[in-house]
Amino acid sequence: MKQRPPFPARLDLSSGRPTPARAAGKPVAPQHGARALAGMPPTRLAHAHGPDSTAVRRSMVHKLQQQGVSDAQVLSAMRTIERHRFVDSALGNQAYEDTSLPIGLGQTISKPSVVARMAELLRNGAPDKLGRVLEIGTGCGYQAAVLSLLAGEVYSIERLRGLHDKARENLRHLRLPNLHLLFGDGMMGYAKGAPYAAIIAAAGGEAIPQAWIDQLAVGGRLVAPVSAGVGGVGVQALMVVDKTALGVRQTVLEAVNFVPLKSGIA
Repeated sequence: MKQRPPFPARLDLSSGRPTPARAAGKPVAPQHGARALAGMPPTRLAHAHGPDSTAVRRSMVHKLQQQGVSDAQVLSAMRTIERHRFVDSALGNQAYEDTSLPIGLGQTISKPSVVARMAELLRNGAPDKLGRVLEIGTGCGYQAAVLSLLAGEVYSIERLRGLHDKARENLRHLRLPNLHLLFGDGMMGYAKGAPYAAIIAAAGGEAIPQAWIDQLAVGGRLVAPVSAGVGGVGVQALMVVDKTALGVRQTVLEAVNFVPLKSGIA
C-alpha cells in the first residue's frame, strides 16, 4: 500500500505530490505533552493546551443540538476542537459565538453551525468514521481539524499561501497524523489521493467542478455551496451530491453565504 505523507504537508507544484512542510526559522521545542497528542483520545486532546474553554464549548454544542444537529460524532468533534485557537486573539471572546469571523486575506472562518451542519450531511448517518476526505479551502484549519476526528484520512487544499501557512501553524500543536495540508488550486481537487469517500468545499461557485465529481468514489458524498441561480447575484445554496453506480444525484438545501470559489494560487 502506498505510504501517505506525514502531517503537515504541502503540494509540490512541480510534481503534484504532497511533501513534508518545514516551519520557518529555528525549530521550536514541543510543548509539554505535545509528543503524546497523536495518540490522545479526543476527550483528553481538548484539554491538553491553552486556557480551559470546556464550558463555552459545551454551551456551543448544546446550542447546535437545539438547532437540530444530532450526529454524536459531529457533536463530539465540535466539543473537542478549540475554535479560539484558529482566530486572532483579539477575536477570541467571539470564538464560540455562532458567527463567521475574519481570518485575513478576505476570508472567514465558517459559523460553528455551518461546520456542524455540513459535517453531519457529509457523514449521512454513517455508523463509523468516514474514509478518505478531501476538503477544498483549508482557511485557518478549523474545519480540517474537526474533519480529522470524523475521517480516517483528510486531505485539505488551500490556494492562498498566507492561509496555508497560517493553518499549518494553527494545527501544529494538535499533531494530527491523519491530516495532510496541501497548497494548490482547489478547483482541480487532488487526484493523487482519489477516490474520496467524501468531499467538502468551503467556497462556492456557479457549479460543482467536474474534477471533484471525478475524484469522488462511487457511494461517496460531496457537500458544497453553489450559486442558487435565483434572487440575484451572490445568492448561494448548500448542495449535496451523491455519486451512485447509476449516476450523480444532486439535492439543493438551504441558503448559505460562503466566499467565492476561485481558481489558481496566490
